[in-house]
This record gives sequence, C-alpha cells and structure tokens, in this order.
Amino acid sequence: MTESQRGRVRIETSHKRVRAYLGGHLVADTTRAALVWEFPYYPTFYIPADDVRAKLEPSGATKRSPSRGDATVYDVVIDGITAEGGALRYLDSPLPELNELVRLDFAAMDEWFEEDEPIYVHPRDPYTRVDILASSRHVRVEIDGVTVADSRSPRILFETGLPARYYLPLTDIRMDLLQPSDTHSSCPYKGTADYWTVRVGDNEYPDFVWIYRTPLPESQKITGLACFYNEKVDIYLDGVLQDRPRTHFS
Repeated sequence: MTESQRGRVRIETSHKRVRAYLGGHLVADTTRAALVWEFPYYPTFYIPADDVRAKLEPSGATKRSPSRGDATVYDVVIDGITAEGGALRYLDSPLPELNELVRLDFAAMDEWFEEDEPIYVHPRDPYTRVDILASSRHVRVEIDGVTVADSRSPRILFETGLPARYYLPLTDIRMDLLQPSDTHSSCPYKGTADYWTVRVGDNEYPDFVWIYRTPLPESQKITGLACFYNEKVDIYLDGVLQDRPRTHFS
C-alpha cells in the first residue's frame, strides 16, 4: 500500500479488482486503482491510463484544483456512446502519483464493480465501518414536545464519523404523523432510503425520517426500520436527553 499526504490529499493503492461500464461496455478494468481522498468523507477512484479501454477525447475544458493542479477534461467514448466530461487527467500534477492516472467520474458511468460486487454512489472507504447492534435501550423521540416514537427494541447503527443512529420498528412510531416524501437518497454501505415528512400540529418537518426497505446485504438488520435525524429532533436514551450532534446533516 502506498500513501501520500502531500497537499492534504491522501492517496492509497487499492488491491481490489475495479471495473467500470458505460452502456454495457467495459470502460476500465484494473487491479491497480488508486483511492484518492479529494474530500475527507470518502475516496474517488483513479485508474491507470493503461487500464482504461474507452477512448478519451479532449473536451477543450480544464479544471483547477489547489492541491492536484490543472486537469484536462475528456469525453469518454466507447462503441458510439459518449459520457461528456466523464474523465479528468492531471498530467502535470504536483502529486506525481496522479500523472499516469485517469479520474473517471463515478456518476458518469452506468455500473461500477469491486471484484464481482456492484458498488453505488462512491467507492467504499476502507476506513469506514458500519456495525448494527440489537439493543433493549429505551429510545424516545420528541418533536416540538410531542412524542413521535417510543421503542425498547431499537437497532443501533454505528458508522465511522457519524453519530449513532437509532432504527426503530414502525409499530413504535406515530405513523399517523408521517407523510411520504418524494425524496430518496443512496448510501454505498446501506442502499437506497425513502423518506417521510413529519407533521406536528401546524408544522411540517420535511424528510426528518427515513427507511431502508431493501438495504444492501451488509445492512440487512435495518430492513424495514425507520430512523430520525439526531441532529434535528430530541432523542431521549434511557430517559436522558441526548445532545444534538453537529454534522453535515445538521
């Protein structure tokens, strides 16, 4: 494993086989992908140029990164299908590890695989762990002084870098206060979530509650359970009001 912290950009070599597809065609296939932490929350794949099978056509655009330098923007073209602006190359980066690599935009590709398993949203961070534990702790949730959930059988999800999340049976939640939302979100560790808006009196609280109805295999324990944002509601744990954490969800 190689690692760089220069310019506050962390770079490590992944030992997983990584593949990307566009329109059913193999764009890249490598066992030498680099994980580059462009942001502190998760890494991005950079692929050795020799392992990219699609044609990269310069788009005429460039992008500037204070830490990675100037990037040339490319369209990814394969078998008549084009992902405009789907790739970047830092040919003269102050981080020499990037000079021979191609950054394929994750969302521009149709499918990504680590080994033979599909991955979603962004590459998994090897330093992020998700533990889901059954518990008998008493969890009570209040909004505007109204109890909207009361459970003694939560599943507590512990995810690196985030507060503990309390997933509760729907039978322990005031479902009469919930209205389905059109919002959906995706997580590379848990899957796709659906949301509810909470209505308390005359006030509405959009997307305060979510549920994973068909989570990814590693998160099956939260199937069909609902969770409230600790950052936005009052949670009492064993009768003690918890501090509201400050995160990017606040």
